[in-house]
Amino acid sequence: MRYIVNSSTDPYFNIALEEYCLMNVDPGESYFLLWQNDPSIIIGKNQNTLEEINPGFVEKRGIKVVRRISGGGAVYHDLGNLNFTFISDVDPERSTDFAVFANPVINVLKELGVDAMLLGRNDIIAYDRKISGNAQRLYRKKFLQHGTLLFDVNIEDLAEALNVSSDKIQSKGIKSIRSRVGNIREFLKEDMSIDEFRERLQKRLSDDYNSEEIKLSAKDLAQITETARNKFASWAWTYGESPPFNYRFEKRFTGGKVGVFIHVKEGFITSCKFYGDYLSILDSEEIAAALIGLRYDRQKLEQALAGIDLSHYFGAITQDELLTVLFSE
Repeated sequence: MRYIVNSSTDPYFNIALEEYCLMNVDPGESYFLLWQNDPSIIIGKNQNTLEEINPGFVEKRGIKVVRRISGGGAVYHDLGNLNFTFISDVDPERSTDFAVFANPVINVLKELGVDAMLLGRNDIIAYDRKISGNAQRLYRKKFLQHGTLLFDVNIEDLAEALNVSSDKIQSKGIKSIRSRVGNIREFLKEDMSIDEFRERLQKRLSDDYNSEEIKLSAKDLAQITETARNKFASWAWTYGESPPFNYRFEKRFTGGKVGVFIHVKEGFITSCKFYGDYLSILDSEEIAAALIGLRYDRQKLEQALAGIDLSHYFGAITQDELLTVLFSE
């Protein structure tokens, strides 16, 4: 099978690359890409971003968050994860069968001694642990299937980055189903690095490199870079595309309990209500009113609260404590 070589680890660029290839690169036959991302969370097209991530951990670690073009659940990527993308013409009889492009990957895993299999429609498992999830997207007469391969991912970071409090958000979006996951490396008969694993998969899928490489032009790469910057790296795409949702969270501090109920639509706060047993001399509804119309973003709300003497509204509750309530940190 023909292929495109991609050495980028920028998740914005890589998601833009997938979209560009699906819409614009048509060599007349199926082809594939292998790629890796720096630490990032890749959100499904139909998901509520804020429901899927742990914002405090994401901000602290500098983890990028990107909405992809396919459906399905949120996934965590780092350089211990290898991703694959297959693009082909639409075949009405088999295009939506995940096994068509999952099986070549499974075959390579079996060659390496990993007892892998397709479970359900779109997961690859080994020894009852999920090692890969797949998703699909149709565009006109073209078809894309992509998936993850957890080779040596930091599982602790994965769990923390996607860890969402149970009382956080009641959403109209689609919730991820978090499965027990495992790393391929722990199942190998003979140890290898992720670079060696990538080389092995690349070699097998390209028929021992007998298939011709598809090379993108400078114009192609410039367009992909522009789309990455203007679309996939934008707040509007990753957060603003989230379905409307309600957020409710409360926490007790030494200064009392404070809770908040917020409604967010298209990424902006449309209503806000504080409640609790905190002491105040002014009505906290004034603070709630000041937040309505703002982007539901920690930096934006922090800026809005700066310079306000919150002790008049929340007693001994500090700004940092109020922000932890606003973002369930």
